[in-house]
Amino acid sequence: MKNLNRQYLFASLFFGFGVYQAIIGDWWEFALYGAAGLAFAFNALTFEPKLYNYKKPFVVITWILIIGTTILFLWMLQFKYLA
Repeated sequence: MKNLNRQYLFASLFFGFGVYQAIIGDWWEFALYGAAGLAFAFNALTFEPKLYNYKKPFVVITWILIIGTTILFLWMLQFKYLA
């Protein structure tokens, strides 16, 4: 399996699990998995040859999503799971 396909696979798995969390009503988990899935998807878009002109904005968006996902995860760990 190519690395690019693996990134899209992980993006769809994270986003799918996020949708499942939304269905059961856990909106914080939905936000966490949705942001992680979007980060994987935007990271995969940086390697698409047709989108080479947009590589820099995709990298910036990817890093913003990664940092946001990390902050959300640490917040959830502190106030939802350890409290």
